[in-house]
Amino acid sequence: MEFIDSHAHVYLPEFEADLDEVIRLSRENGISKVFMPNVDVKTIDAMLSVEDRFPGYCLPMMGLHPCSVGREYGKDLDIIHDWLLRRPFAAIGEIGLDMYWDKTYYREQLDVLNTQLDWAVQLGLPVVLHCRETMQETIELIEKRSEKEGGKLKGVFHCFTGTEEQAGRVVKAGFYIGIGGVATFKNGRLEGVLEETELDRILLETDSPYLSPVPFRGKRNDPSKLTYIAAKIAEVKNCTLEEVSAASVSNTLKLFNLWA
Repeated sequence: MEFIDSHAHVYLPEFEADLDEVIRLSRENGISKVFMPNVDVKTIDAMLSVEDRFPGYCLPMMGLHPCSVGREYGKDLDIIHDWLLRRPFAAIGEIGLDMYWDKTYYREQLDVLNTQLDWAVQLGLPVVLHCRETMQETIELIEKRSEKEGGKLKGVFHCFTGTEEQAGRVVKAGFYIGIGGVATFKNGRLEGVLEETELDRILLETDSPYLSPVPFRGKRNDPSKLTYIAAKIAEVKNCTLEEVSAASVSNTLKLFNLWA
């Protein structure tokens, strides 16, 4: 059975000591690809190094994370844009809005997000959206942008933690729902979202090294644990693990333009 981790930061320092083993376990657990979202200009070299070590398996994106946006963000955006024009990437990500840690640079985050959404339309790339404590604002922005762009804007709401109503709006806008370890938490409150969202709009993700699913909560996450998330989705939707596998793999390949 095959699975794809649509969002994992396996290039971060948490994996320096045992990345070969992490990838070996991922392969053994049926993970056929791992998509790597970038964070900022400081993480690019490490991410591309992992791609070189595991070509065709660890696939990079390129973007500027909202938590890395400060007052002087222009130079960082220039570097990100230069990379996007230099070589192929699976997506522009991860990008978005984050009001959890610091509300100081909301206007700057909004400008950076809109700039990267412009690039996505120009380059024909999907986007991977981070929206911590900004779900409603991000959905409203994407709805307006999707209408403006005539359906050209595609992507996924990474680590979705919204309501059933919000999930419906995301899907209506042509976006996917990224489901990770939170779905397995007792207080995750995602069962209604999973019940109401069709399998053909769901991507699987770990967000490694963060948000390990139960029974590993609190420990370092890695792509091999994706199967626990898939099993939870199958349980809630009363379908087979094979159905979750087939749909999520198909969805991921379609979004990231990797149809064989």
